Amino acid sequence: MTVAQAVVEYLSKQYTVDSVGGVDYRERLIPGTFGIFGHGNVAGVGQALKQYQAADPTVMPYYQGRNEQAQVHQAVGYARHTRRRQTYAISTSIGPGSSNLLTGAALATTNRLPVLLLPSDTFATRAADPVLQQLEQPYAYDITVNDAFRPLSKFFDRVTRPEQLFSAFHHGLRVLTDPAETGAVTISLPQDVQAEAFDVPEEFLAEREWRIRRPEADDEDIRRAAEAIRAAKRPLIVAGGGVLYAYANEELAKFVELTGIPVGNTQAGVGVLPWDHKFSLGAIGSTGTTAANAIAAEADLIIGIGTRYEDFTTASRTAFQNPDVKFININVAAIDAYKHGTSLPIVADARKALVKLNQALGGYRVGADVEQKIAAEKQRWDATVDAAFDTRYTPLPAQNEIIGATSRAMAAQDVVICAAGSLPGDLHKMWRVRDPFGYHVEYAYSCMGYEIPGGLGVKRAALAEAAGGGTQRDVVVMVGDGSYLMMHTELVTAVAERIKLIVVLIQNHGYASIGSLSEMLGSQRFGTQYRVLDEEQHSFDEGETLPVDLATNAESLGVKVIRIEPGEKVIAELEQAIRDAKAAPERGGPILIHVESDPLLDAPSSESWWDVPVSQVSELESTKQAFQAYIDQKNRQRPLLG
Repeated sequence: MTVAQAVVEYLSKQYTVDSVGGVDYRERLIPGTFGIFGHGNVAGVGQALKQYQAADPTVMPYYQGRNEQAQVHQAVGYARHTRRRQTYAISTSIGPGSSNLLTGAALATTNRLPVLLLPSDTFATRAADPVLQQLEQPYAYDITVNDAFRPLSKFFDRVTRPEQLFSAFHHGLRVLTDPAETGAVTISLPQDVQAEAFDVPEEFLAEREWRIRRPEADDEDIRRAAEAIRAAKRPLIVAGGGVLYAYANEELAKFVELTGIPVGNTQAGVGVLPWDHKFSLGAIGSTGTTAANAIAAEADLIIGIGTRYEDFTTASRTAFQNPDVKFININVAAIDAYKHGTSLPIVADARKALVKLNQALGGYRVGADVEQKIAAEKQRWDATVDAAFDTRYTPLPAQNEIIGATSRAMAAQDVVICAAGSLPGDLHKMWRVRDPFGYHVEYAYSCMGYEIPGGLGVKRAALAEAAGGGTQRDVVVMVGDGSYLMMHTELVTAVAERIKLIVVLIQNHGYASIGSLSEMLGSQRFGTQYRVLDEEQHSFDEGETLPVDLATNAESLGVKVIRIEPGEKVIAELEQAIRDAKAAPERGGPILIHVESDPLLDAPSSESWWDVPVSQVSELESTKQAFQAYIDQKNRQRPLLG
């Protein structure tokens, strides 16, 4: 068989095996392959997929996409919703087909989410040299475009001989299924090698199981951690995505109910507890709640569970102001367990570590004064969000109102999707999550354009979940016009497959998030508004908004569109539109709801900070003032060696 045929059949026989709480799971690791075909892969992987489709379509289902980067986003969305047990493979041609994957690869690796990339490469034999789209470097003739994947991938290999296939895929899938190492796995396949025939050992094509490793916590580490917790007066848990990937949310609930220790969650950790749980403080950090940030400022012990401590989580290392603060970091990845100089790293599965801590901490509980402050701060923040959701601006609503309306119209088990701009920050602090799978915001890479393809990947996983007898979920993408314009073409994919993806498109004629940040930093919203060019000033900052109709754009792609007109009834009509979309047939195709907002109406303050440098010298008075405010905050920054 050819190398490409061997790859396709091999991937169809790979299974992940997992055991959580005594329940065993066995699922296909790669349930399908995406591909856009060009001269680099049409006769290789393309031919192989067609051959297996003709023989048995279930061997390796093929899915179309409209952009290679977007295909990676679909795979990432699917992988996150399946808790890293499954992902897709993506085949591309050489040149731009391959390099279009780069942003997706960086996003997957940054988010610690698995995706298998199979970019084609130029001729290994160099029989035709240089070929169309080949990158040539005079100092190293073996370099190709695909070498750009090396720093972006958790595993990279190039198969220049058929016999290399065995070790390349064996080690690639080892990394793909390793919770501590997972990310983008890239195996470069030269276009001539893909079509080359060779004798494939039956052992390579036999079914193989990849057990997800969930390491136990060391008993001595647990003893020391329990000792530190017992000595703490104001401990705080920072819960990240690792809690969800370890299926540790129930064990976390036991832990906080036993000890009274409150929880602040990262973007990836939203859903570890329901928003109204007694000890859930909600989001923490730069886009956090005032409740979480108030408790964090006084905490003497931070128990990080499954978090990579992004700068938004630590408010650029200003969140934790207690001079004696210490850190216990529980993480399956050592790189995260050792962050902030902690002397108590626990390299282990989050659930297994919490089970042991629950056993070790019998009888410990925080003081009554701490519990009273938690209740008071929660009450203060909940009232703040209620006011933000219920205030009515006309004719254009605030984004807060739109978030509130969307939340009310969705069921508890539905999933909200977002990625970049002002929406992720506002959702992080205000979204009232009720289900561990109900919130999906890509914020490690904060990639504009992720929303629609990522949401489509989540919807694919939700459909598979329901088909297997699991929960029925609608998926609602919330996206601003800036991100929509960057990668909306996967709506065509949803149309082609009749997938009901609900998209709430918020039109504010520019970049609301960066506009607000620019103003805060003294740059006066420069370059952040969509306006007709003022040729005299060569400025896009003033003038008329662009005559762009994004609702009509979506209709032209075959999407059903609901337009919400500005006025006093915007919020009521938006809620009804979402309910109508949810009631539509499951295989009726995507539905887009178009609503305008006022970008100058901000969300409630987190009473926090994010470190973005300000020009030290300037002729602009606004920049001078911003720099002084920056210095004031910079003085609060700490190394946090705990």
